[in-house]
Amino acid sequence: MVVALPAPSDRECDAYGRISLMSGLKDRLRADLTASMKDRNEVRTRTLRMVLTEISKEEVSGAAARELDDAEIQRLLVREAKRRREAADAFSDAGRSDQAAAEHAEGEILAEYLPAQLDDAELTGLVATAIAVTGAAGQNAMGLVMKAVTPKVAGRAEGARVAAEVRRQLTSG
Repeated sequence: MVVALPAPSDRECDAYGRISLMSGLKDRLRADLTASMKDRNEVRTRTLRMVLTEISKEEVSGAAARELDDAEIQRLLVREAKRRREAADAFSDAGRSDQAAAEHAEGEILAEYLPAQLDDAELTGLVATAIAVTGAAGQNAMGLVMKAVTPKVAGRAEGARVAAEVRRQLTSG
């Protein structure tokens, strides 16, 4: 007797009918890589290959291989974007404007996959709320405020920028 099982949705299966547990962001990166290769966009192709390689390295590092979820991929993208900014600054300082421009171009491509950055007013509001909630006062309470603010700004503001705002508000308030 043959029993017909319901077919999983297209989202759950790859092209060979295997169940895919891959994150949505990783799927998007792979699809965009394919599109950039077809468009012969060398900068985008190089950048997306680099990101997917970093994801693969991260997945196999550690005791056991695992799939990264979207949040982990997001953190990896933030880290890579920061590397591009720092490299561009270093190349600019060294007078290598061509390399700096290439790093900036890669950084802009990575920024497309990151959440929108907080503007100064939003960051100031979040820090002020955290200070009010924690009842923090003085520089000694900076760690307490950072602990409260960091999860709220995850991926939307650099830690140094958040720390500078917390320090400013704790010393002025």
